[in-house]
Amino acid sequence: MDIRDSIRYIPLFKGLPEGQIEELSRIAIRYSFVKNQVIFSEGDEADGFYVLISGRVKIFKVSREGKEQILHIIEPFEPFGEVPAFTGRRFPAHAEAMEDSTTLFFLRDSITKLIKNDPSLALNMLALLSQRLRQFTVLVENLSLKEVHQRLAAYMLLISDREQSDNIELNINKGQLASLLGTIPETISRTLNKMTANGLVEVQGKRIRLVDKKALEDLAYGAKLDI
Repeated sequence: MDIRDSIRYIPLFKGLPEGQIEELSRIAIRYSFVKNQVIFSEGDEADGFYVLISGRVKIFKVSREGKEQILHIIEPFEPFGEVPAFTGRRFPAHAEAMEDSTTLFFLRDSITKLIKNDPSLALNMLALLSQRLRQFTVLVENLSLKEVHQRLAAYMLLISDREQSDNIELNINKGQLASLLGTIPETISRTLNKMTANGLVEVQGKRIRLVDKKALEDLAYGAKLDI
């Protein structure tokens, strides 16, 4: 897939005329990263933003004690680093490739010129930023107010909705999932065992079948998990 075709698949640029797609392809810079390679670090100057084309990227913070908290896992055709890039600030978190990944990079000055010529691009970006704000609002709520079993239930339901299936696959390991949900791998394992014992899920490796989605929805919204 060449740069022009990649750009057509990016929701951020959905609906743009072919001429704008062509201009975007001229200013896009393709970067490849190997697994575990740092893309940017917290505090680095944000002179542009990225769109993931293949692979996966994690956005995370590290506490003074060295504990990692994953804020977001970027999937193909999602942008990242766009907020600080457009505010002229530094990146507020780290970005690292979770597997071999390819990105397109757009310099702030170059994309700003295009926005001035076509406001529809700005509208797309506003919609995206609003969605990202809602995601972080949910993250803060989950980490501060919900127990681990509630966070895990909500996460599995999210994957189920995205895949439109009750048979889901956890495409991250338990350590990464624990970091995303603000806990430790052992707690994730215990919680999955409890959910299995209560007939809510069936687990086979990374494959999980959501047996009782109604009960999982109740858990996600505050119900307790029977021991």
